[in-house]
Amino acid sequence: MRCPKCGCLDDKVIDSRSVKDGAGVRRRRECLGCSYRYTTIEGIIPEELKVVKRNSVREDFDRDKLRRGIANACYKRPVNPDEIDRAVEDISAAILRDCDKEVTSAEIGSRVMNELRKIDQVAYVRFASVYRKFEDVDEFIDEIRTLK
Repeated sequence: MRCPKCGCLDDKVIDSRSVKDGAGVRRRRECLGCSYRYTTIEGIIPEELKVVKRNSVREDFDRDKLRRGIANACYKRPVNPDEIDRAVEDISAAILRDCDKEVTSAEIGSRVMNELRKIDQVAYVRFASVYRKFEDVDEFIDEIRTLK
């Protein structure tokens, strides 16, 4: 590992510990050249999962984009950020476990809606209105009726 202060390639590991439920290792290091201490995080890089959009365009699966979508639906709602993080973790883990190399955006949207239904019903309706492209009030009313 290259020292961020002097660029030396010689270091020693002072401490190692697991992070995020064993998904990675946090290492505290000390440069043998200048004695500067720094932290590195080592994790698994999953195989690239592609998302197939409605228009057949393929793009990389992006957890941050998933989180933003859920956070936008929960905007100004009494939803704890930890609940959003847990939902992102659960959805991401399920998709990586169930899908081989590709997943449709419809499958992701369906999983997000299932999670939001458990977390907050208003956030669920907000997300559903964008995801299903509601065009009139009747579609909102129908969706709200299905919640009851």
